[in-house]
Amino acid sequence: MKVAVLAETAPGETRVAAIPETVKKLGALGAKVSVEKGAGRHAGISDQDFADAGATTGPRTQVLDGAELVLSVSGPEADALGGVAPGALLVGILDPFRRREAIAAYGSAGLEALAMEWMPRITRAQSMDVLSSQSNLAGYKAVIDAAAAYGRAFPMMMTAAGTVSPARAFIMGVGVAGLQAIATARRLGAQVSATDVRSATREQIQSLGAKPIFVEGVAGIEGEGQGGYAGETSEEYRKAQAELVSSHLAKQDIVITTALIPGKPAPRLISDAQVATMRRGSVIVDLAADAGGNVEGCVPGESVERHGVIIIGASNLARSLPADSSALYARNLFNFLSAFWDKEAGRPALPDEDEIVKGVRLTKGGSIVSERLA
Repeated sequence: MKVAVLAETAPGETRVAAIPETVKKLGALGAKVSVEKGAGRHAGISDQDFADAGATTGPRTQVLDGAELVLSVSGPEADALGGVAPGALLVGILDPFRRREAIAAYGSAGLEALAMEWMPRITRAQSMDVLSSQSNLAGYKAVIDAAAAYGRAFPMMMTAAGTVSPARAFIMGVGVAGLQAIATARRLGAQVSATDVRSATREQIQSLGAKPIFVEGVAGIEGEGQGGYAGETSEEYRKAQAELVSSHLAKQDIVITTALIPGKPAPRLISDAQVATMRRGSVIVDLAADAGGNVEGCVPGESVERHGVIIIGASNLARSLPADSSALYARNLFNFLSAFWDKEAGRPALPDEDEIVKGVRLTKGGSIVSERLA
């Protein structure tokens, strides 16, 4: 089976869908890997590195010619995949809800499109979960970017000239990104607090040494929520949470927001009026900027100042760590492919009834088959 690895063309995309380690592993399964020239340059991987791992390298037309499996990060346009074999598999982060026309075009082109970000959050799929691997890095980088923008030190410092007070950091949303943000802020010496609509996260917050901030007396979301994500809460809960957050925000120096609801705009967690209560020089990093933002006034991909507070509209922060994000993403892809690899056929066998396959498959046989897109 010929596997094509593409160089990314989306603006700002720095990652690559394979690394020498996964090229070798794919080769051990019997696949022939072809990598587009320059695909790994942002991640510090040269064409020679790929060649040493057993891949061939060349221009896109050569790489795609006869390819039965195409690996990408951001989904390419269907017309950029000319020359692939009929029924070829396309595996990547395809953004189905916002790229419905592109998904339909994959189907029309006869491609079997598999969206890795729709991987079910079940135990046997943990090693394939691209959202978790990339969010982990994003949560770390959010704190690093906040520290860079913040005009003060994070830890308490006792000096002959006086004491520097520790920064106070508040993490809103305790998924994978939020947990890593808590851990990173703690390592940098900040006093950390965190909140979430899911009551089950209280113990996770405490286990990392942070202070949980929760609405009392009003039910939020019990357990983990569908697919590991939080869902929407009641109007009563949102009102109670807004009052709690308002009193807490005014005392914070660093705020990281991470709340997302799949397929819907990001929930608004912080209003402009609440931003105005924070002290000048404070920093907010909005990890939901690309989905509309958790913070009023957030601009995706930009840092803006409102009421003396810096609001960073973090846009896909995993891209700012291309070597690590590429390595984790490439391993996610390999773990997925190897789990379904048929040694006799020399290619992945994707059973229609499998929970993972049903979750990630968007198109097959010339049409859209995903229930979520129906």
